[in-house]
Amino acid sequence: MFGWFKKKKEGGETPVEVTVTPLRQGLAKTRRSFLDKVNDLFRGRRKIDRDLLEELEEILITADLGVATAQELLELARQLAARDELADGDALKGIFREKITEYLRAPEAGHELNFPDSGPLVIMVLGVNGVGKTTSIGKLAHKFTQDGRKVLLVAADTFRAAATEQLQIWGERVGVEVVSREAGADPSSVVFDALESNRGRESEVIIIDTAGRMHTKVNLVEELKKIKRVMGKKVVGAPHEVLLVVDATTGQNAISQARLFNEAVEITGLVLTKLDGTAKGGIVVNICRELKIPIRFIGVGEQIGDLRDFEPGEFAQALLDED
Repeated sequence: MFGWFKKKKEGGETPVEVTVTPLRQGLAKTRRSFLDKVNDLFRGRRKIDRDLLEELEEILITADLGVATAQELLELARQLAARDELADGDALKGIFREKITEYLRAPEAGHELNFPDSGPLVIMVLGVNGVGKTTSIGKLAHKFTQDGRKVLLVAADTFRAAATEQLQIWGERVGVEVVSREAGADPSSVVFDALESNRGRESEVIIIDTAGRMHTKVNLVEELKKIKRVMGKKVVGAPHEVLLVVDATTGQNAISQARLFNEAVEITGLVLTKLDGTAKGGIVVNICRELKIPIRFIGVGEQIGDLRDFEPGEFAQALLDED
């Protein structure tokens, strides 16, 4: 049973069986880059002085933790050093692990999906082209089907024929139905028809793929608002989740994307992809601290099971513990 798979009406936490290895492997580039530099910084140095702290700040920023986050961590290190409570690199990593876990847990909404008390869970998925949005949808559908849930995928990206074809391929691979229309069809009408026809299908989870449009184009953002309104008229409370997929390798640009999309349609959670392909996994920490939007899932590989539930403590441990 997945950690995010918890229904409101059942209450309480669902036991989670955590397998650390895939996450640690996915964060290997970030961990090696960050820890090697911290270890080198402390090697042979007995005193934590101004020069060391300046070098430490550069390491934190290089890991894409962000300037504000880096400065806050640095100030903490400075205070501890002044009280002789920071003896070495291991002590520093332990303090950082605690503080980073605190940042990751900051979003009040929590990291589990918000299931409705009755009816299907409707998920609207957003993201610019190239972030791995459709692939993430396929992997998410796989997670649900593995737990015995009936899933329906909706191809509302009607402007790019390849997007519909890609979603259909994922549907066949995972074994779920895909609702689609001809290229150029009105995306809102596709969503309307899919939700209307679901009364006969009785799908438990409906995942809606939207066009990978640039977040700076006002008219296209307005269309996303329209799609969201249509969902709310057909299913009470829909969309129950609005997930934005962002590419971890884009670094701080992921934050600007999230901020603009959030202003348009109020994002409930993030899916962070391609963490295995970057040495700047610290962006996860900065996103939680800056935006207070919970991260639901992280992509740490190309396999179908490599979309992982996000758990703050596990992530901080995988990021900062030695191999």
